[in-house]
Amino acid sequence: MINSVVLVGRLTRDVEIRKTQNNLSVTSFSIAVNDTTKDADGNKTTSFINCTAWRQSADFLAKYAHKGSLIGVEGKLQQRSYEKRDGTKANVLEVVVNRVTLLESKSTNQARGSNTEPIDEHATFDEQDHSEEKTDDVTSGDLIDDDLPF
Repeated sequence: MINSVVLVGRLTRDVEIRKTQNNLSVTSFSIAVNDTTKDADGNKTTSFINCTAWRQSADFLAKYAHKGSLIGVEGKLQQRSYEKRDGTKANVLEVVVNRVTLLESKSTNQARGSNTEPIDEHATFDEQDHSEEKTDDVTSGDLIDDDLPF
């Protein structure tokens, strides 16, 4: 069975870290992803995808990303259910993040209002190997939202 998700989109709000009882970092966030379809008026549609990042991936996002940051997310789909305060059952479908990549340069990120410390452009945090790496295969000039197939 294959359960793999790759998304590129913009954070819809600043990332906020929570801590579990075992002191693990976790954050829930959503990214806005442009769809290839258009509405009845010919406007592009956008999907808002809920994601959850744990441990170092959550810390990495909170430290270096902010509302509007262009990020790449790799992970898996997970469905879970819970009971709401009113007693009804709710189902949630979300992406559990394994890897996150910042897709904008330092200058673009800072121009958008980031108050975080600088980081190498296109920095990646991979929850699998617990390391940050620089990817050289993409430059910020190569990424234009209108050129992306989604």
